[in-house]
Amino acid sequence: MNATLHDMLATTWFGLTGLMLVFYVVTDGFDLGVGILSLLTRKESERDQIFRSIDHVWDANETWLVVVGGALFGAFPGAYALLLQELYVPIMLLIASLIMRGASIEFRHAADKKRIWDAIFGLGSLLAALSQGVVLGKIITGLAPGVLSAVFTAVTALGVVSGYVLLGATYLIKKTSGRLEQAARRYTVASALTTVASAIVLSAGTMVFSSIGHERWAQPGVFHVLLSLSLVAALSIIYILYAVRVNSVRGPFRATIVLFLSSFSGLAISFFPDLVPGKLTIADAASDSSTLVFMLVGLAPILPVMIGYNLYQYHVFRGKVTALHH
Repeated sequence: MNATLHDMLATTWFGLTGLMLVFYVVTDGFDLGVGILSLLTRKESERDQIFRSIDHVWDANETWLVVVGGALFGAFPGAYALLLQELYVPIMLLIASLIMRGASIEFRHAADKKRIWDAIFGLGSLLAALSQGVVLGKIITGLAPGVLSAVFTAVTALGVVSGYVLLGATYLIKKTSGRLEQAARRYTVASALTTVASAIVLSAGTMVFSSIGHERWAQPGVFHVLLSLSLVAALSIIYILYAVRVNSVRGPFRATIVLFLSSFSGLAISFFPDLVPGKLTIADAASDSSTLVFMLVGLAPILPVMIGYNLYQYHVFRGKVTALHH
């Protein structure tokens, strides 16, 4: 009975950690993408619009990463220890990149020449996306060494960058106007195509290099669920391209969120019941039952508040930003 309770609690925390990670990937994903796109924006007035579009949300978005890290540390200390040991460099690079972003977006407000801080913010956004892609790629391959694993991880990193650029571009369609919105529509089409190409390559690579493809995908019923999620993802891409073509304002961003949700769901199903494929299961990595219950009681009143606050701030600051005239 205790073993059953422990497994149930561990699975619950796997789902909650995944849910919080979804909130982070979607929310901070678009402002990382916006930051990357700022590197391609030459006019300072247009970069001002870019920064104003995320001024009110970027710091709250990153809060989800802190919560995910805390949940992993408390609920799955075995996975926390393994991942931090094996992925120390990309994780430290991720933290440094986020610090770069936070410092630059604050300092640019007081700077006479904003270009250097804009460049630091864009570079920090790019490095953060690449770092997350490296972490994801290494986990999918079960932290396996070798050249093929390194190539797979590199493609994963580029795929994450492409996906975040897609999120950022569709967000700018929703939040900006004029030449910047038109540029965002072009970036949306380009990043949608590169994201599809990356997804195809990574799916094929997972079948070859990862224990996910060898074991989890071969289990009865799993492949059919993943096939359904793939269909949802494909329809989302088609709708994104259609929405851009008909000049929809909110459609591309909403469809991109559906794309990320279906992709993340497929990833969670592929991982279960492991946290690190072939290395560490959910049950083995989890804390004892009393710790999981204690954390669950603490999280219960906080999580709805965080979700509600995020939804409220997006509602308050809805609509397009406009250029400032000095």
